[in-house]
Amino acid sequence: MNAKEKEQYLRDYSVLKNQGKSFFPYAIAKDGTMALITMLVIIFMALALGAELGPKADATTTSFVPRPEWYFFFLFELLRVIKPPALTFMASIGIPTIWLVLLLLLPFFDRGPERHPLRRPIATLAGIATIAGMAYLTVLGALAGSPNEIELQARGQEDGKLATASAGCLGCHTIGENGNAIGPELTDVGARLPRQAIARTLLNPTAPMPTYQELQQKDPEKFQDIVDFLASLK
Repeated sequence: MNAKEKEQYLRDYSVLKNQGKSFFPYAIAKDGTMALITMLVIIFMALALGAELGPKADATTTSFVPRPEWYFFFLFELLRVIKPPALTFMASIGIPTIWLVLLLLLPFFDRGPERHPLRRPIATLAGIATIAGMAYLTVLGALAGSPNEIELQARGQEDGKLATASAGCLGCHTIGENGNAIGPELTDVGARLPRQAIARTLLNPTAPMPTYQELQQKDPEKFQDIVDFLASLK
């Protein structure tokens, strides 16, 4: 911007500023009124319709599937895409924080008066790419299957799949594309350990893995389904 353009910009800005209204009390009164109306509407709907909280939380269940709200699906899917545990912190906190900081700093490093999108190709393309990426990840997160489901193909092992998923194994282990890589991967555990070794590991695991002795006593058929399924993964 040259001196003439800057002078014209400041002149136009001064004219528009004099035509406007002061922030106090006009803008504050308007924003406060809308905030009050919104709060009253929420209170009325809560009293008239009630708030459905659902059943009481059960910390012992293994069938509950945690899912984020729809506006967090993009972050949920980002965590599914980035598999290495060492990069989990960067995916969940690092990347969103970097974008937020860049957004907060935008008024400081973009001081130009031009606002037409076609004349600001870098900013426009960056905004479109960010929105498109978040939209794409949101759609993938919304369509993603349950994290407790096992998509790995294993013939005749449907009961074992369900038993393994409901037993909470995917909370710490990965099977195929599912689960969490906290403990050892189980995708090919049947090729590394015989059936008897898998059963012994379930009964006498290494901490912090829980023991499945109680499951063997109360539901031996389910325990055997888990052992058979894990032994078939090769």
